Amino acid sequence: MQRYEFKVIPAPKRGEKFRGVKTTEDRFAQTLTQVMNTLGAEGWDYVRADTLPCDERAGLTGTKTTYQNMLVFRRPLAQGVAATAPLAAAAVTDPAIAAHSLRADAAPAADVPALKLGGAQVPLGAAPAIGPAKSEIAAE
Repeated sequence: MQRYEFKVIPAPKRGEKFRGVKTTEDRFAQTLTQVMNTLGAEGWDYVRADTLPCDERAGLTGTKTTYQNMLVFRRPLAQGVAATAPLAAAAVTDPAIAAHSLRADAAPAADVPALKLGGAQVPLGAAPAIGPAKSEIAAE
């Protein structure tokens, strides 16, 4: 079964200026074409555009819901990566992230599935080290 990795980016909100392109619609279309061709050259296939709700702060205590337009792209994972990542996530390859674990003395597992967030891969199930473990506090 083919597995994919996904990339979601915000859709452009306005068209950039291009030589010979005059109308707003044409500028926007040219900007969108440029974004899609750039990602296509990197192997990403366009899937769809989604409009998603986002709660934002309004004033001191209020919130308001805005809607964000997102472009969804996907590309196939390599067969070797797909076999070692049963949750359809790439294996951790960044040593700084692979060393991240709940305890500083715990050995990092290189085959732990990871979630890709903003260009960095975060191991699934990992949590940031907040302080010493409970056993270390009790020993003090």
